[in-house]
Amino acid sequence: DEQPSMPAAGVPGAETTPGEQAPTTPQDLTEFVKNLLEQMQQRFETMSEQIVGRIDEMGNRIDDLEKSIAELMEQAGVDPVEANAHANTSA
Repeated sequence: DEQPSMPAAGVPGAETTPGEQAPTTPQDLTEFVKNLLEQMQQRFETMSEQIVGRIDEMGNRIDDLEKSIAELMEQAGVDPVEANAHANTSA
């Protein structure tokens, strides 16, 4: 008779698997908390790497967009310095 997965000590995401008992001794609880903190640290590092990667990608896209705008302005014969000055005075 297996038990369903239950939250351990009321901590979301910290579940015991069937057949595994929740920590009962201070040493078990210490080990459980240590493992939980290590898991949280790993998840935080993974998320941080993903966020930094997305920021870098966004920066590259902005750079590409600026280059495209400059090329279009050059093709249209518009001086970027003059266009910026005009944009700043009409705002």
